[in-house]
Amino acid sequence: MDQPVIRPRPRSVPRRRRPDRRRFPRRRLTALAAVAVSLVLTGCTRSKPAAVGGTAAAATPVVSGPLCDLLPSGNDPGNPASLAGQPAEVALQWLPVLTTFDAAVRASGLAADLHAGSGLTILAPTDDAFAAKFSEDNLDQLLLVQQDTLRDLLREHLVAGSLSLSDMVAAGGVTTLAGTRITVAGGGGTARLAGQADTVCADYQVAGARIHIINRVLGKLPTTGGEDGHRAH
Repeated sequence: MDQPVIRPRPRSVPRRRRPDRRRFPRRRLTALAAVAVSLVLTGCTRSKPAAVGGTAAAATPVVSGPLCDLLPSGNDPGNPASLAGQPAEVALQWLPVLTTFDAAVRASGLAADLHAGSGLTILAPTDDAFAAKFSEDNLDQLLLVQQDTLRDLLREHLVAGSLSLSDMVAAGGVTTLAGTRITVAGGGGTARLAGQADTVCADYQVAGARIHIINRVLGKLPTTGGEDGHRAH
């Protein structure tokens, strides 16, 4: 009787793992607890701003600066064309790097002034700029207690008249609503203000105003923060 032929079992071939899809790094945004608290203090419920259409105006606004590529563009909510014609205090809510500045505007009571402004230039520091300038404790005090100081600070970042970046560079300087004269120098889509702050995404056109995002907090208040925005001890 013939012996059965035993065929060796084929070795299983390990399943090839598909390479992971490339993960794009998330933007690092500084989240501050004082933002939510300050809105409650001022008695305003921060509702979602009215939906902004993506239809571009006849002349599509052009923003410039190294940070612009990381901000809403194309058909994304908050893209420059969709913000054109929106009130300044609404437009600020759509720019994800300006949460602290937006909270400060509301806590100080200046949101109504921005809405009613007939011509204004807004030099808006990023969240990282606020974290580098103020400790969390110091920022909490400004947002929740020291509204007069906060209003004075914000006026250091407001200029009468809706001025483009090229307008400011051509003038060589501007005077803030706080009465401070700051130099403006540069070109090629960026500018340096007061010899210390740089525009990182300039020329957002909104209703009666221009918003220029900058990387430093202006004014004479002392620096109490650091790169990580730690709490003071």
